[in-house]
Amino acid sequence: MTTRAKVALLFGGRSGEHEVSLRSGASVAQALAARHDVLPVLVDKAGRWLLQEGPAPQASGGTPVFLAPTPGDLGRLRRTADGGELARPDVYFPVLHGTFGEDGTVQGLFELAAVAYVGAGVVASAAAMDKEIMKALFAHAGLPQGPYRVLRGRDGAEEALIVGELGLPVFVKPANLGSSVAVTKVKRAEDLGRALDLAFAYDRKAMVETAIDAREIEVSVLGNDHPQASLPGEIIPDREFYDYDSKYSAGSRTRLVIPAPLDPATVAEVQRLGQGAFRAVDASGYARVDFFLERKTGRVLLNEINTIPGFTSISMFPKMWEATGLPYPGLVERLLELARERHGQRARLRTDYRG
Repeated sequence: MTTRAKVALLFGGRSGEHEVSLRSGASVAQALAARHDVLPVLVDKAGRWLLQEGPAPQASGGTPVFLAPTPGDLGRLRRTADGGELARPDVYFPVLHGTFGEDGTVQGLFELAAVAYVGAGVVASAAAMDKEIMKALFAHAGLPQGPYRVLRGRDGAEEALIVGELGLPVFVKPANLGSSVAVTKVKRAEDLGRALDLAFAYDRKAMVETAIDAREIEVSVLGNDHPQASLPGEIIPDREFYDYDSKYSAGSRTRLVIPAPLDPATVAEVQRLGQGAFRAVDASGYARVDFFLERKTGRVLLNEINTIPGFTSISMFPKMWEATGLPYPGLVERLLELARERHGQRARLRTDYRG
């Protein structure tokens, strides 16, 4: 008989993607509950960890808990009020999108506590979250990208130079956020400042990227040192670009086409570049990689990698694996296996030096 693992599911988070994470958490919990004991841990907008009575995550409520950053405590979740043990998870499964969840911060805590956890490690999470670092790693790996510039605050002279270099239209976005939060398409130079102000409200760095006339293609990647790529999917937005409402509003008419209607050579190129992006940031577990397929040239250009992509049952990441032959429950199970595999690798590493 298979032992039921205790899985601490972290969802919510202290970021602009809190509500998106609530949806992902509910879907993952449902898939886990058939074979495992789910311990829902809501991270509220103030950053508190709240252990809820499982298995279904709730948008509020729970007992305040903490994870001690020491291996000797064996990953216990302790009551904040008195330090009493409330649970001892076998694996931690973060579905915390955005800052303080997808950016390496919570992964650092998991490493200090020496617990098994799903997904990318500290470096990969931080690099993939910071679009400037991510794009630099892609460039170092020789992966094709569109033109972009980075700003660290408002600077009229530099902004004018950027418009001259990149042309118009451009996309402006925070360097460290996802789900198209605070993304603006700028068509007139006089509108650039307002878009930058919005981006800087969420992050100290802003990305300005050339708007490319392209189809939007995505691929899911799964694995540790030997990643595999799914069949690609295509996003056909119901508006000018794939913004937050187009992704998540109930009235959205955005179409997700899986598998994407692509010729075999383009499918192979998307899969190759997806695996390349995964390796470039040294990711592990899983990721979704996004591309632009330029309409005029047919070139595949890398856009970004997401180390904790949307994970509802209808999100692109699981749907692409389903089309490839791995259904949602099996995908979640595979992620737990990869977490244990990577944890075992870390546990075997030496932490002393004896010459």
